[in-house]
Amino acid sequence: WYHDNLTRHAAEALLLSNGQDGSYLLRKSNEREDLYSLSVRGKDSVKHFHVEYTGTSFKFGFNEFCSLKELVMHFANQPLIGSETGTLMVLKHPYPWQVEEPSIYESVRVHTAMQTGRTESDLVPNAPSLGTKEGYLIKQGKRVKNWKTRWFTLHRYELKYFKDQTATEPIRALDLTECSAVQFDYSQERVNCFCLVFPLRTYYLCAKTGIEADEWIKILRWKLSKIRKQLEERNATLSS
Repeated sequence: WYHDNLTRHAAEALLLSNGQDGSYLLRKSNEREDLYSLSVRGKDSVKHFHVEYTGTSFKFGFNEFCSLKELVMHFANQPLIGSETGTLMVLKHPYPWQVEEPSIYESVRVHTAMQTGRTESDLVPNAPSLGTKEGYLIKQGKRVKNWKTRWFTLHRYELKYFKDQTATEPIRALDLTECSAVQFDYSQERVNCFCLVFPLRTYYLCAKTGIEADEWIKILRWKLSKIRKQLEERNATLSS
């Protein structure tokens, strides 16, 4: 669960996209050579705590530990306090460094930077979580096969669409754990279309550009692969 050169932004993205309440990881702090950052997820936010390495021990607040294992054991039994919010956090689930990182998210960020005219470094504090995506897509209706522009948001394993970007309540929320496939669709008269296959309905969507459609397909397919992997691991655990 030690991630050597992971940035603060990427740590938040990984824990929010793939972790759960109590997921944590350790990374190098970009402030000082002797500082590490312990990133912990509590519900839907991530808090970062300084851990100082003295050369012989690890200092965390007023506590000092001989090893990181001792630190984790200590806070697995009593909560951390989440800074200004007062959120109680416990170190429950280490986030292993072997987890496959979705490299496509970096290209998505660079693409966003180019569109907004800012450099990628400018985007780091304000960029959306790497495991999320949002934007306008054109959706085909269920009964009347007309096309309407809708605002889509992807967070964790839920794809929601709204009437527009200002709407607060979604028209529908799609559970990606029920989706069997995401693929380009060439059956429509429109270009840059793709579809999401669910048991009771196939959703047909179109993006403004081929690049944008490709980004949606890649991130959605990555989500589906994570769902399948988790299901396989759960089945393997049950069978053993």
